[in-house]
Amino acid sequence: MIIKKTKFKDLFIIQNKQFKDRRGYFKELLREKIISKRFPFVVASFSKKNVIRGLHLQKINSQGKHVSVLKGKIFDVAVDLRKESKTHGQYYKCILSEENSKSIFIPPGFAHGFQTLDKENYVIYSCTQYRNSKSEKVIKFDDKDINIKWPLKKSIISKKDKLGVSLKKFQKLTK
Repeated sequence: MIIKKTKFKDLFIIQNKQFKDRRGYFKELLREKIISKRFPFVVASFSKKNVIRGLHLQKINSQGKHVSVLKGKIFDVAVDLRKESKTHGQYYKCILSEENSKSIFIPPGFAHGFQTLDKENYVIYSCTQYRNSKSEKVIKFDDKDINIKWPLKKSIISKKDKLGVSLKKFQKLTK
């Protein structure tokens, strides 16, 4: 595994080791020894092409997330909402796929979302905290102040995600 730092403090990309042969492949996704985090909560999602999930976060017991794609390809986004951060309000984007064998670690204090780019997309999240549904917040995926350039224009979005709040409103609520 190779860790690649970003301009966002504590957010990094992991280039996973993948061992291929005629049967398929075996891939290492996570080594707590390298990342130095505990991941007591692991979940997975399946999405068809053009789905946007997010931008999600937990206000209380904020989760760090290790995100990997088991099948498919996603445009992954993490928005820095840490008030003291130099990159507050900015977003990091990357492509995660079965092919490129990359993962991302997103520290607590970020909103997270992605858009699916393949016909079938299986995503696994290892989280540093358990889910607290009462603490969940959604920032608008199309917030003009964040200005994410989603690669696909036609998207499938849940009602919950369509009702997300703007970054400005979220910031007012968290003062």
